[in-house]
Amino acid sequence: MAKKIHHFDYSFISDPKVFAVNRIPAHSDHVFYGVDVLGEKCDARQYLNGKWKIEVSHTLASANRNFFEKGYDVSGWKDIMVPSNIEMTGLIPPHYVNTMYPWDGLEYLRPPQVPQEWNPTASYVKTFSLTSNLKNKPLFISFQGVQSAFALWLNGKFVGYSEDSFTSADFELTEYLCDGENTLAVQVYKYSSGSWLEDQDYWRFSGIFRDVFLYTTPSTHIFDIDLRTNLNDSFCCAEMSVTLKMQGELKGNIACALKDAQGEIVLDIQNTVQEQIVMSAAVEKPNLWSAEVPYLYTAEFIVYNEQGQPVEFVSQQVGFRRLEMIDKIYHINGKRIVFNGVNRHEFSHTKGRAITKEDMLWDICFLKQNNLNAVRTSHYPNNSLWYSLCDEYGIYVIDEANLESHGSWQKMGAVEPSWAIPDCNPDWRDATLDRGLSMLQRDKNHPSVVIWSCGNESYGGEIIYEMAEMFRKMDSTRAVHYEGVFHDRRYNDSSDFESRMYAKATEIETYLNNDPQKPFIHCEYSHAMGNSCGAMHKYTDLAHKYPLYQGGFLWDYIDQGILAKDCYGEEYIAFGGDFNDRPTDYNFCTNGIVFADRKPSPKIAEVKYLYQNFRITPDQTGATIENDSLFTNANHYTLVWSLEKDGCKQVSGEMTVDVEPGIKKYIPIAYPVVEDGGVYTYNVSLQLKQDTKWAQKGHETAYGQTIITIPTPKTVQDNPITVIEGDVNIGIKGKDFHALFAKNLGALISYRYKGKEMVDSMPMPTFWRAPTDNDRGNGFHLQSAQWKLASLYRTCIEMQLSKTDHSATVTCVYQLHTNPEAQCKVVYTLFGDGEVKVQIIYKGIEGMSSMPLFGIEFIIPQRYSHIEWFANGPLENYSDRKHGTKLQRFQSEVGDEVTAYVVPQECGNRTGVRSAAVTDDEGRGLLFTSEEMELSVLPYTAHELENARHHFDLPKSRHTVVRAASAQCGVGGDDSWGAPIHPEYLIDSQKDQYLEFSFKGL
Repeated sequence: MAKKIHHFDYSFISDPKVFAVNRIPAHSDHVFYGVDVLGEKCDARQYLNGKWKIEVSHTLASANRNFFEKGYDVSGWKDIMVPSNIEMTGLIPPHYVNTMYPWDGLEYLRPPQVPQEWNPTASYVKTFSLTSNLKNKPLFISFQGVQSAFALWLNGKFVGYSEDSFTSADFELTEYLCDGENTLAVQVYKYSSGSWLEDQDYWRFSGIFRDVFLYTTPSTHIFDIDLRTNLNDSFCCAEMSVTLKMQGELKGNIACALKDAQGEIVLDIQNTVQEQIVMSAAVEKPNLWSAEVPYLYTAEFIVYNEQGQPVEFVSQQVGFRRLEMIDKIYHINGKRIVFNGVNRHEFSHTKGRAITKEDMLWDICFLKQNNLNAVRTSHYPNNSLWYSLCDEYGIYVIDEANLESHGSWQKMGAVEPSWAIPDCNPDWRDATLDRGLSMLQRDKNHPSVVIWSCGNESYGGEIIYEMAEMFRKMDSTRAVHYEGVFHDRRYNDSSDFESRMYAKATEIETYLNNDPQKPFIHCEYSHAMGNSCGAMHKYTDLAHKYPLYQGGFLWDYIDQGILAKDCYGEEYIAFGGDFNDRPTDYNFCTNGIVFADRKPSPKIAEVKYLYQNFRITPDQTGATIENDSLFTNANHYTLVWSLEKDGCKQVSGEMTVDVEPGIKKYIPIAYPVVEDGGVYTYNVSLQLKQDTKWAQKGHETAYGQTIITIPTPKTVQDNPITVIEGDVNIGIKGKDFHALFAKNLGALISYRYKGKEMVDSMPMPTFWRAPTDNDRGNGFHLQSAQWKLASLYRTCIEMQLSKTDHSATVTCVYQLHTNPEAQCKVVYTLFGDGEVKVQIIYKGIEGMSSMPLFGIEFIIPQRYSHIEWFANGPLENYSDRKHGTKLQRFQSEVGDEVTAYVVPQECGNRTGVRSAAVTDDEGRGLLFTSEEMELSVLPYTAHELENARHHFDLPKSRHTVVRAASAQCGVGGDDSWGAPIHPEYLIDSQKDQYLEFSFKGL
């Protein structure tokens, strides 16, 4: 035991060798109960969450250095709720940066120096009186999360100091207690030497952000539990091995009963109390734990004193599972794991890091509902409750140590490790290893933890290798992960996996095809910033092709946008820079498949489909089902099938099918034979048979759809039509409609149907979209800028009119001011019933850049605000992000079509559009039809969206903007800082382009 230190020294804050003063050694996170005076089981904890007093100074030099003294008056201080982040209370502003350190350019610092000009220091005070269960007993305190360092006093006496923001820091308080009311004083330092190891891409929050509680221990106490489940090669027999570290009176006995999920006792072990107890017993035919089938046993420990009276109760969840490398592939219970994962920051848009149990429950259900089976705790240990939920609900966890020193070795994207830490610097060794040790000791009993990770983006070196070796020595049952060896191969054995970030699919294939020595994990991929996650299928396809590709983790789970108010008091989602925080990386904190307010993003449809465990391919007589599950038969679900014609259900049914894991099987289905013209969809899905903890019966977990089109004979148009060719305008009349074309403008200027004007502004060809975050990141908007010019400025150089008895055709030829040869032709053919066929024709030109899209834009009155679709949906989709859609009929509102990407950008598109009716409250409007096109209906033009930095920058909407296109470029998403859109999802402007569709009044 280290010598106790009785006085706090402010030099601790900048000394990397001082990171734990008087702190109790790390131990398992098990919950224990004592015994009250009646001999009944009682809570051994007293929570100090709630209202505390706080004073914040902006620097260490100005910090209050006397506040902890007995009798110090804090009555005039402000109140703060614990847990919380100080920045979320308005006491100091939030600050976001990505890889650079937050003081870069403000102060010149090198490790381990701490900022002197801006280092907010928060002094907290809390008074408490002990509950009866804690009185006259040893007393301890546990801080579950404080960032980035803190010192602690009780009743004026120094208790201890701790760094490492994300694992528990426990101290003994017994000797400092007084009768009655006690005063706890905590000083929290936003930046300490530990901050050099906490350069995670995130808001740089501070404060006491997790639970604080007092606890007592009984006369004989289980201090630490290390529980292992050792399965034999056939997985039919296991040995449960438990190592207990005991404290207090080493007398009496201990009993351990293992109970199954029904509460039946499976085994009962007893032993005498010693300082260290090792107990083991065999379990025959154990139910195994996996993410698919998260079966949990409960180990109940009771400690008895010499008189045979119980003094302590402990309950510990147990999952029997075996992790191992077999032929260079990571396995669970003998099966190859594929991680369908996501990186998850702990975040709330109103509470910062201080997330609640309700937030975590929402997250865990969302993950399960959308086929995500794994989480990487990026990049620090999470709240202990999260692991218990992952145990219970079934999520694989890569548990990551609180280590990231990104800004010390990578500057402006270049690897420059001249002062990288920790590397091999002995000054940082103990602090770094302590972070790994604290995580392992706390989380080691959670079956959901399947891999230990040595941290993130901290280059390489001997110290990280030592951490990996420490993990292996202390826990040989799990593999070790560290991505940084990709940049520094000196200690390649720091990781049991080849792990990379944002490697292209082709790069991964190159690795896998060249005698790989380790399995590949894509620890971050498909950067989900803004309108993104395009071509994600190129990565998930690798899992079916290469056994050594073991999946990946999307970046990331939730947008880290903060709820704020603009200058008019209106709420909005803020990002870096919105709080005058500089330096900043602006909206780079918003990369989630979930929006900041925990509303799902449209990107999740693609994720859910590509992560589903059953690949289903229907045809006209049945469906082929490939079961990629490891342990789950398809008979656990209800197979629901249907046949729809033009989006309307014709016939449906359901059945139970037997498809074992790893098996591909054809399932006959009694679809009727179809002959009539129409668009037929054959739909097959697997749905939950009964309610689960995470979803209700009927929840769809996998589906497949096949589309077959039988041509419909064209209707002969025989309604008469009248053409009025004036000096300036061409008028065309028919039944219920009247259209006008202006010769001087070269455009359709009016389309009245049953007396209602449908056109606010002339339809014009368009080639532009509001740049996405990916477009800006890879410069696509710059490379294709000539197409913005073409969309804004074009000149009609020719207008032609031709007519028959039942139709009239107006052809408008536009010169595009990007190239002398660039032209676009728009051909309107009007029929007597009001239908207008539109053809847009472009001849390819050498040397022109890729078009963002090829189409035409209609600006119609705002009252047309309801949309009825027959298209791929229901959520927005794009050419490289449409696997997660179904061709179906659905409805939406124009105002809801602006997707809540934090920075306004391209959104609302649908592919595979057969029809879309845009109507007012009375059902009047326009019906757009096509064999297949892309369409969006928004309250803004692409240019209005592009000009807005926030949604409050958008003007008040006065129109409905309908954009029809033959194609739009994919959204991309390999990364958001340079990765181009994949070539097959670009529009080659050197090739001819053509769009044909029709519209008609309703």
